[in-house]
Amino acid sequence: MNISLQQLRVFQAVAAENNLSRAGSRVGLTQPAVSRALTELEAQLGLRLFDRTTREVSPTEAGRLLAAHLERVLDDLDSALLDVKGLVGQRRGRVRVASAPTLSASLMPDCIAAASAEGTEIVLLDRIQQDALDSVRAGVVDFGVVVEPADPSGLYCEAILHEPFCVICPLNHPLATAAEVTWQHLADHPLVLLDQASGSRRLIDEALARQGVTAQVVQQLGHPTTVFRMVESGIGIGVLPAMALAAHRPTGLVGRRLSPRVDRAIVLVHRANRSLSPLAQHAWALVARIGAAQRPLDKERWDFADA
Repeated sequence: MNISLQQLRVFQAVAAENNLSRAGSRVGLTQPAVSRALTELEAQLGLRLFDRTTREVSPTEAGRLLAAHLERVLDDLDSALLDVKGLVGQRRGRVRVASAPTLSASLMPDCIAAASAEGTEIVLLDRIQQDALDSVRAGVVDFGVVVEPADPSGLYCEAILHEPFCVICPLNHPLATAAEVTWQHLADHPLVLLDQASGSRRLIDEALARQGVTAQVVQQLGHPTTVFRMVESGIGIGVLPAMALAAHRPTGLVGRRLSPRVDRAIVLVHRANRSLSPLAQHAWALVARIGAAQRPLDKERWDFADA
């Protein structure tokens, strides 16, 4: 049977009013529209629901039986629809988010704190770039916060901020006081870089290749904190995104933005063609808003002598 909700609403109004005109006023329809809806409903059911006279309509036995059941059914439906509609403004609940390490340490703490103040719990999965993307694609998390992926297949991506790459070196290093630090300068020094599991490494390698730099990579590491420690020990100089400097504030080191400027995009990702729940959508918007407000990430020099 192809019975519409409007037909049932009309039936309920007619059963309550025993009059087509009054029923029409109750549901916002003309008398002919009410009569047509009843006729269609009766045709679908294959029986008469009302006996009609010129003055009134009265329910048949079938009509009375339907009316007795229908009031509770429609009340339950209204209640369910109100519950679903209430999800739009819901702020209490849990959202699972996968995040790449530099973002877990820099952007996400502020996001988690802001969400918590609203009653939303963000459960963070701190993962290397590829694992974070795999978690999103597999539906293990609601969404991810990552470096713009090389392969975005199966994902919806939204960039929320861009940040430049910087060279990290000790305060007494020649590049610390150079008028400008270019990518070509890196060819003359041993480099300590993030490893290939990082979303940033691909972008760093591409930038070096574009500038014709043959890098002397002496260490490849999994976390920015380790890069800082290696640089502090004099093993080499590092290349990291600005947000890593803002999060860790390494003592006794200086960061210089590389020229020409090369940015990495930070993006929010969720599975393509899959809608986020209202609560997850709210968390997504919150992370986007806080990410867009990250300042200052556009400095030319980061000096942590007094950190």
